[in-house]
Amino acid sequence: MSTTVIILIVVAVIVVLAAAAFVARRQRARQLDQKRVEAREHREQADTRGRKAEQARLAAEEQTDRAHKEQTAAEEHRQQAEEIDPDVEE
Repeated sequence: MSTTVIILIVVAVIVVLAAAAFVARRQRARQLDQKRVEAREHREQADTRGRKAEQARLAAEEQTDRAHKEQTAAEEHRQQAEEIDPDVEE
Protein backbone atom coordinates (compact mmCIF):
# COMPACT_ATOMS: atom_id res chain seq x y z
CA MET A 1 0.00 0.00 0.00
CA SER A 2 1.14 3.42 -0.79
CA THR A 3 1.43 6.18 1.74
CA THR A 4 -1.45 8.07 0.11
CA VAL A 5 -3.84 5.14 0.55
CA ILE A 6 -2.85 4.75 4.20
CA ILE A 7 -3.37 8.46 4.80
CA LEU A 8 -6.77 8.34 3.08
CA ILE A 9 -7.81 5.34 5.22
CA VAL A 10 -6.67 7.10 8.40
CA VAL A 11 -8.51 10.29 7.39
CA ALA A 12 -11.63 8.27 6.57
CA VAL A 13 -11.49 6.52 9.94
CA ILE A 14 -11.07 9.88 11.70
CA VAL A 15 -14.03 11.33 9.77
CA VAL A 16 -16.20 8.31 10.62
CA LEU A 17 -15.22 8.51 14.31
CA ALA A 18 -15.90 12.25 14.38
CA ALA A 19 -19.31 11.72 12.73
CA ALA A 20 -20.12 8.95 15.22
CA ALA A 21 -19.11 11.19 18.12
CA PHE A 22 -21.22 14.02 16.72
CA VAL A 23 -24.26 11.76 16.33
CA ALA A 24 -23.76 10.31 19.82
CA ARG A 25 -23.50 13.80 21.31
CA ARG A 26 -26.67 14.95 19.55
CA GLN A 27 -28.52 11.82 20.68
CA ARG A 28 -27.36 12.38 24.26
CA ALA A 29 -28.53 16.01 24.11
CA ARG A 30 -31.90 14.88 22.77
CA GLN A 31 -32.24 12.34 25.57
CA LEU A 32 -31.38 15.00 28.16
CA ASP A 33 -34.02 17.31 26.69
CA GLN A 34 -36.59 14.51 26.85
CA LYS A 35 -35.70 13.84 30.48
CA ARG A 36 -36.01 17.55 31.27
CA VAL A 37 -39.45 17.64 29.69
CA GLU A 38 -40.49 14.52 31.60
CA ALA A 39 -39.16 15.97 34.86
CA ARG A 40 -41.04 19.23 34.23
CA GLU A 41 -44.26 17.27 33.63
CA HIS A 42 -43.73 15.35 36.88
CA ARG A 43 -43.16 18.60 38.76
CA GLU A 44 -46.30 20.12 37.28
CA GLN A 45 -48.31 17.03 38.28
CA ALA A 46 -46.81 17.14 41.76
CA ASP A 47 -47.70 20.82 42.10
CA THR A 48 -51.25 20.15 40.92
CA ARG A 49 -51.68 17.24 43.31
CA GLY A 50 -50.18 19.31 46.11
CA ARG A 51 -52.68 22.11 45.49
CA LYS A 52 -55.56 19.61 45.41
CA ALA A 53 -54.34 18.00 48.62
CA GLU A 54 -54.12 21.39 50.31
CA GLN A 55 -57.65 22.25 49.17
CA ALA A 56 -58.90 18.90 50.45
CA ARG A 57 -57.13 19.47 53.77
CA LEU A 58 -58.68 22.92 54.13
CA ALA A 59 -62.12 21.55 53.24
CA ALA A 60 -61.69 18.78 55.81
CA GLU A 61 -60.70 21.30 58.46
CA GLU A 62 -63.76 23.40 57.66
CA GLN A 63 -65.98 20.33 57.81
CA THR A 64 -64.42 19.35 61.15
CA ASP A 65 -65.06 22.84 62.51
CA ARG A 66 -68.67 22.69 61.35
CA ALA A 67 -69.09 19.25 62.91
CA HIS A 68 -67.71 20.51 66.24
CA LYS A 69 -70.06 23.49 66.16
CA GLU A 70 -73.02 21.26 65.39
CA GLN A 71 -72.02 18.88 68.16
CA THR A 72 -71.74 21.78 70.60
CA ALA A 73 -75.14 23.12 69.51
CA ALA A 74 -76.68 19.66 69.91
CA GLU A 75 -75.23 19.36 73.39
CA GLU A 76 -76.60 22.78 74.32
CA HIS A 77 -80.05 21.76 73.08
CA ARG A 78 -79.79 18.52 75.04
CA GLN A 79 -78.94 20.48 78.19
CA GLN A 80 -81.84 22.87 77.60
CA ALA A 81 -84.16 19.90 77.15
CA GLU A 82 -82.89 18.41 80.41
CA GLU A 83 -83.54 21.71 82.20
CA ILE A 84 -87.04 22.08 80.77
CA ASP A 85 -88.20 18.47 81.02
CA PRO A 86 -90.28 18.01 84.16
CA ASP A 87 -89.68 14.26 84.15
CA VAL A 88 -85.90 14.61 84.56
CA GLU A 89 -84.74 14.53 88.14
CA GLU A 90 -82.33 17.19 89.16
